[in-house]
Amino acid sequence: MLTDIGEFIVGAHLQIVEGCDVIDYNVRPPGGGLKGLGELDVVGFNFKSNTAYLCEVTTHIRGLLYKDNKQTIIKIKNKHQRQKEYAEQYLDNFTNHKFMFWSPVVPVGYLTESLSDINTLESVINGEYKRRIEALREIASNTTHDARNPFFRMLQIIGHLRES
Repeated sequence: MLTDIGEFIVGAHLQIVEGCDVIDYNVRPPGGGLKGLGELDVVGFNFKSNTAYLCEVTTHIRGLLYKDNKQTIIKIKNKHQRQKEYAEQYLDNFTNHKFMFWSPVVPVGYLTESLSDINTLESVINGEYKRRIEALREIASNTTHDARNPFFRMLQIIGHLRES
């Protein structure tokens, strides 16, 4: 499966800000079958802090929605449950597991309130999503090394543009 630009955004944050040593995209549980169909969008590993980041990424720029509000929350809760099961089954050697949901545009109200009620899931949505991109933009404008992330590289190019 192709990696979505939203996934590269999350990967850049995990690598540059959170200090992850390894980032993987579209991770499927081993063994195939039905369990293998539920992929994890972005997984990052920080070996110094012994933290595994498991991230669901939904880049709907017209607003997060699957069928209706209730079905949207059910779907996100199911994805979060898969994150926790994957961490328990395959990442028990990491002492810290961080579960994240990233989406740039989430309608304020039922969806934002329901997401905030999922205690073990960090929601990076709306303004927080924007702040994290702005932090990456600031870092990118002050660095030139190739981080091997196409989104971060684009921010570096934009941040280093000159008129003459």
